[in-house]
Amino acid sequence: MKVGVLTEIKVDEYRVGLTPAGVRELAEHEHEVLIEAGAGEGSAIADAEYEAQGARVVADADAVFDEAELIVKVKEPQPEEVSRLRREHTLFTYLHLAPEPELTEGLVASGATCLAYETVEGPNGQLPLLAPMSEVAGRIATQAGAFMLERPLGGRGVLLGGVPGVAAANVVIIGGGVVGFNAATVAIGMAADVFVLDNRVERLRELDLALGGRASTVFSSTLAIEELLPRADLVIGAVLVHGARAPWVVRREQLGPMKERAVLVDVAIDQGGCFETSRPTTHSDPTYMEEGVTHYCVANMPGAVPVTSTWALTNATLPYVLALADHGVAEALATTPGLAPGVNVAGGRVTHPAVAEAHGLELTAIDDVLGATA
Repeated sequence: MKVGVLTEIKVDEYRVGLTPAGVRELAEHEHEVLIEAGAGEGSAIADAEYEAQGARVVADADAVFDEAELIVKVKEPQPEEVSRLRREHTLFTYLHLAPEPELTEGLVASGATCLAYETVEGPNGQLPLLAPMSEVAGRIATQAGAFMLERPLGGRGVLLGGVPGVAAANVVIIGGGVVGFNAATVAIGMAADVFVLDNRVERLRELDLALGGRASTVFSSTLAIEELLPRADLVIGAVLVHGARAPWVVRREQLGPMKERAVLVDVAIDQGGCFETSRPTTHSDPTYMEEGVTHYCVANMPGAVPVTSTWALTNATLPYVLALADHGVAEALATTPGLAPGVNVAGGRVTHPAVAEAHGLELTAIDDVLGATA
């Protein structure tokens, strides 16, 4: 199969869909890999490194779309990329379709088979292709939040860990999954006072053990959030519903009692955001002020550290890329556990229930679509 890798064109996105190691594995399986010239530069990978492992570097995105059957990306396709997709293409990337009606409509119209990293499932319902970027995003969330608390960046002028004789900052993390755990780990390491909220008591028990009792675990409720917000210097939103739009856990009116120039970091912004006042920002222009509170809502946080993120992503995605290349979509879905929920759109139909529900579209079973397009 011909596998194509594009240069990411989303603003401030420096990751790339495959490392040279991924190219080598595909070449060993006798697949042809096409790399758009310069695709790896943001991740410090030269074209020659791809060529050394068997890839063919092509001049531009048109060449990739013209030749490739399987297209491997990082971020959701931008409008000019959506317009180039065809029914015979299989697209494998992060999609986050629930808050994106126009993108969903474009992918449906293309007829392409579109698999989302974030909805591929592991054996216990975990999200193995979202996890590595969630680890990165969780750590960046605390790191960025600490930076944005500095007064020249618009923050309160508070050092996260304080100093002897001066109290540490209060960090409130809403959501105790992969993002929340990693955010808490870094915040604890920076000597902040940390509160982690989740609505699963068993998960709170796990976090208490994993964090060695160094953070306060709190059952998440509207009242608990309201009581903690006025004390918080940094609030990190880390709420996820598989494939669906993120729920609002902080409303506009709840920001009023917060400290002036406290910082909100919304890691769920890719899924629409978990704060009512959130809107997507970029690494070049990462914050804005709303209701006296600094908001950091960068939609591709791991893109800030592409060398780390690209390798972590390929480590996770490569087995699935190989399965799709070796067997084609239908057989790969049948033989690779957890890959089927990754199919969000295929053959002009929506095949993921959360996406269909988000946009009021008809849900079609994957088997029905594959039968119609085979």
